[in-house]
Amino acid sequence: MAAVSSPEHPRLAVGFIGLGDQGAPMAQAIGDRGLDLHLWARRPKSLEAMADVPHTVHTTVADLVAASDILALCLRDDSDIWDVLNTPEVREHLRPGTVVVNHGTGDPGENVKIAESLRSLGASYLDAPVSGGGPGAKARTLTTFVGGDEGAFERCSPVFAAFSTRVSRMGPVGSGQMTKLLNNAMTMSNLKNAVDLVRLAQQLHVDIPAVLDVISASSGGSASLRALGTAITPEIAPHLQGLMRKDIEHFADAVRAQGLDPEELRRRALAGADGLVEAVTLATAPGHAA
Repeated sequence: MAAVSSPEHPRLAVGFIGLGDQGAPMAQAIGDRGLDLHLWARRPKSLEAMADVPHTVHTTVADLVAASDILALCLRDDSDIWDVLNTPEVREHLRPGTVVVNHGTGDPGENVKIAESLRSLGASYLDAPVSGGGPGAKARTLTTFVGGDEGAFERCSPVFAAFSTRVSRMGPVGSGQMTKLLNNAMTMSNLKNAVDLVRLAQQLHVDIPAVLDVISASSGGSASLRALGTAITPEIAPHLQGLMRKDIEHFADAVRAQGLDPEELRRRALAGADGLVEAVTLATAPGHAA
């Protein structure tokens, strides 16, 4: 679907950094949407995934920023956002009116600080983490939670629509991250239920893949249960486990910052994350009914 361009509505130039398992298909979707896609990658090999999508490659972050109306960042954590913004000449090349968008998951309070640092440059900031992982990005069915100014949100709507089936502005900067962290806490708590079930099924000597398949289609099913061995494979489980542990600590810090106690939910969510690799391994083992 081509993006509409006219003197009144010029074609948006979207800079994108973070061509990982989730970021690359998001960037592909932006290019396929007909937006003017600009890329920079620390490792040139990362650009191979973009071969079939029209784009412009920049050799420095500063050059990418100078060419971008919207700068989309799909990076691991808030520290990576700061690294980009503090790269030499980036702030000098950031044009007034540019919108910087953080698609990674981080701390709500830290995102407020990032927004404040950009405001003095005349740039806007949206925290817009996504849910759905790599599979959702490839299917272009992500959910995007957005915090920030409504005008900046509307300007970025064509970008979000490229890879999302649900986009919701949750409030001011930080509210997108808070919503994502609440979602992740629920996901990992549900994962603890799935881990407990798989361990018990092993002790009962039932066919674990068969049990998970039928329960996933029944009233006991959940997104976490359905993901074991499908969206979450043994190959990617260790990587996801590390991200889950990071995110639940962000969740706990954010809740404590509001004077509330997150410990019960934090402990359960961490237990779910800690059991992920074991659960996926058992979920993908050959069936062996008693």
